[in-house]
Amino acid sequence: MKKLLLSLAGLAACIACKNEPKAETEESVEVVEVVEEPRTAEQEVAYKIAEANGLANWDKVKELQFTFNVDRGDEHFEKSWIWEPKSQDITMMTAQDTVSFNRATVDSTSMNADKAFINDSYWLLAPMHLVWDKENTQLSVQDTATSPLSKTLMHKITLTYGGEGGYTPGDAYDFFYDDEYMVREWIFRRGNVSEFSMVTTWEDYEDYNGVKIASDHKTADEKFRLYFTDIAVKTEE
Repeated sequence: MKKLLLSLAGLAACIACKNEPKAETEESVEVVEVVEEPRTAEQEVAYKIAEANGLANWDKVKELQFTFNVDRGDEHFEKSWIWEPKSQDITMMTAQDTVSFNRATVDSTSMNADKAFINDSYWLLAPMHLVWDKENTQLSVQDTATSPLSKTLMHKITLTYGGEGGYTPGDAYDFFYDDEYMVREWIFRRGNVSEFSMVTTWEDYEDYNGVKIASDHKTADEKFRLYFTDIAVKTEE
């Protein structure tokens, strides 16, 4: 979220009439000046991508439902989620179990569910994390880059996480985006190594109450497919 610099100014108003006693001085009023830190060129690109995906509408979201699916060969795996972003109440539903927890009070009984939520929701909303994840991260931009799958000339922004904190510190993500600032392919590099850990497409964008989500991700050989179903974004009236 935006870091704000707050400056307080005391403002006292005094009313007086000529040749008459001064009126009572009004109570001081604190004026808060909100100053947004200037963005770097890399942050400007990150915001344009997030905004293209509906960042301005995120504050209206009160509940988000989705099912995370993975097809790998003949195997299928899925988990369903109900997420209330404002309260951070989360419910995970699988064929074996249902787990409800709050992200502010994760303990040993909910840690595995929280790890799964971080992974699944990151795939769902990765473009937003370009601006959400400011602590202990770095951004770099390459204006022209060849995408790894379609071999198309696009643009690239890389988000690298620091070596400490989180469940998987040190990871890096290369986002390949078009002239409309929509992500079309990405590379995941575990531990920020040069070798690719995974490369997939970003396909089938749809608008869910102002939030755009790519519901389908495939590898080049299509032996791995990660996709979302049952997506529902509920917003405040």
